[in-house]
Amino acid sequence: GLGFNIVGGTDQQYVSNDSSIYVSRIKKDGAAYLDGRLREGDKILAVNGKELKDLRHRDAVELFRNAGYHVALRIQRRLQPQNGPVGHGGDGESGGLPLAAILVPGLALAAAAVWIVLRYRQRM
Repeated sequence: GLGFNIVGGTDQQYVSNDSSIYVSRIKKDGAAYLDGRLREGDKILAVNGKELKDLRHRDAVELFRNAGYHVALRIQRRLQPQNGPVGHGGDGESGGLPLAAILVPGLALAAAAVWIVLRYRQRM
C-alpha cells in the first residue's frame, strides 16, 4: 500500500459540511512515512490528476488502491488543529515543546528565587 489511512467522503464526512478526503494516519516505515512529505490531517485534493471531489469513502479507497507504483498527490496542508483522531505528525513527535514544558520549570525557578530572596532578607 501507500502507507497511510484516509477518512472522509460524501458518506462519511470527517469534518462537518466537508466531504473531502483526509489523511488520518501515516503508517511507520510505509511509503508515505519514508517519503516524508505527507502529514496526518492533510486534505487530499487529487490522486494522479483525478480530483477526489464528491466521492464516497470506498470509491476514494479504491482510487488509491489502483493508483499504481508512481503516485502523485495534490494536497492541502492542515493549518489549524481539529478535533478528532488526527495527530500532529507522521512520526508521533510534536514539532516543538508543549507550553507546560516551558512554563512549569520557569514558574518553579521563579518561586525558588523568590523564596531565596525572602530567606536572605530575613537573615539581614
